[in-house]
Amino acid sequence: MLFGSMVIVSAYVVGAVVGDVVVPAIARGEVGVGTLALAAVALFGISVLRVVGIFGRRLGAGYMQYRLQAAYRRRVTRRYLDLPLSWHHRNATGTLLSNANSDVEAAWYPIAPLPFAVGTLVMLVGAIVSLFATDWALALVGLAVFPALFALNVVYSRRMAPRQARAQRLRAEVSGIAHESFDGALVVKTMGREAQETARFAGRAGELRDALIAVGRLRGVFDPLLETLPSLGTLAVLVVGAFRLREGAISVTELVSVAFLFTVLAFPVRAIGWVLAELPRSVAGWDRVRRVLDATGEMPYGQHVLDPATPGPATLTFTDVHFSYPPAEAHQPGAQVLGEVGFTVPAGRTVALVGPTGAGKSTIASLAVRLVDPDSGVVELDGVNVRDLTAASLAGTVALVAQVPFVFDDTVRANVALDRAGIDDEDVWAALRLAEADGFVAALPEGLDTMVGERGTSLSGGQRQRLTLARALAGRPRLLVLDDATSAVDPRVEAAILAGLRASAGEPGVPAASILVVAYRRATIALADEVVYVEQGRVVARGTHTELLATVGGYVDLVTAYEQAEVDRAQERAYDDEVAQLPSGLEIEVDR
Repeated sequence: MLFGSMVIVSAYVVGAVVGDVVVPAIARGEVGVGTLALAAVALFGISVLRVVGIFGRRLGAGYMQYRLQAAYRRRVTRRYLDLPLSWHHRNATGTLLSNANSDVEAAWYPIAPLPFAVGTLVMLVGAIVSLFATDWALALVGLAVFPALFALNVVYSRRMAPRQARAQRLRAEVSGIAHESFDGALVVKTMGREAQETARFAGRAGELRDALIAVGRLRGVFDPLLETLPSLGTLAVLVVGAFRLREGAISVTELVSVAFLFTVLAFPVRAIGWVLAELPRSVAGWDRVRRVLDATGEMPYGQHVLDPATPGPATLTFTDVHFSYPPAEAHQPGAQVLGEVGFTVPAGRTVALVGPTGAGKSTIASLAVRLVDPDSGVVELDGVNVRDLTAASLAGTVALVAQVPFVFDDTVRANVALDRAGIDDEDVWAALRLAEADGFVAALPEGLDTMVGERGTSLSGGQRQRLTLARALAGRPRLLVLDDATSAVDPRVEAAILAGLRASAGEPGVPAASILVVAYRRATIALADEVVYVEQGRVVARGTHTELLATVGGYVDLVTAYEQAEVDRAQERAYDDEVAQLPSGLEIEVDR
């Protein structure tokens, strides 16, 4: 507002300087030094105030824009963490990255020119009032030019909106394809799909290029028109003003002031065009951000806290649990994964969950740590429905070591401790020893301070699994859920880990925990106190490993198949070792 008002004042000061200082000086043939100095001081003072207005406007606009962007990035990310895994499975990672980054930026981009535009509106109102106070004919010229500018901007915005929306959608798709290609680099390279992935990315990037060119083409048509209208207004003022000056209706001072006012208004009026030009993109970005913020399905936590004075192993109970994953389309029924599941993991005991692929074992593990909630039935910890627990109480009681280990791009220490209070280096080493990981960590160049790379790329699959197991153990959980969490380690190491957990439970540095383990290997299953055998989402049998071998045919077939597969893999490894030791260049025939 300060800037806008100074623009109007400057127009009338320039008019006064020309009409009352310059023209008389030319007529007299001499310049009054005092008058000229006064005019210079007036123009300098106005310029200083305009600079203050520009500085304040830009500083305030930048602060507001970046603060809003930061706030909504936090809100979007917080919403991601609140929404269940089923929602994330329905949305591409690249799209979610775009929502939190480019969509948030687009939504608040008009904030940058908004203060300028608001000041310009004040300026226009002041200018029209000044024009009517000066001369009605010149005021009519202004009334013709300014509405025309607004009308042109409205037409421009309506034409631009669908183009900006398409460009914003394509930005997310390009980001999604790039993320898929990078994240699936192993598949892309081993399957020889580099050219196809490059072509797929190039095709969508080309569509984005064309969409942005369409935006630029439309802007190229309207920008000259928006620049021309104020210039035509200035020309009209000079023509009309010349006639009014000859008639004696206005003075030279007033004509120069009005003409100068139209000249200096040409650029500020463009600020309104900038806001209107960015609004379509902003609306497109805001719609995509709101889709995340308005998404439903989060799992609210309760207020119950498990008694911290009883740090012993927890009891996990499933009672008549049914679960279906949501359908891909809203009108389709969900596919039932579990039905009438009921069993108990008694405090301090180890229960092995065994079943064929697709039986629902990983879903049961997810229900145990409340990554998902059952459609019906109850999952309880120490007799308390997990829905009623606080997030902190649940996280402090249960730990999940997932099938696919995730390692942060940080040090070994940071990956195990996760900046949790009360976990020092001694606790980290104790957890690593229990996970059979202390040996390879001690051999790393910098020990606990070794950076492991993005997703642990500097570690083997078995090392990553043992590191994530140590991470879970460091938190001293009362219930440990292992979802095939040691599949990449040697069977002897896996058996040693589980045997160590059972034998050392409750000792200093070792959590006293109940264990639910999704198991495949006979040696692992044999260590369990009880085996729960599931088929097609239902508990078929329960008992010890020996009991199920004697009574359940499907269990016998499955365990035997797993065992044979382990034997085959062991023989292949032994064969590969033998071949590696043969002299180079020796040609042999081997009956494998």
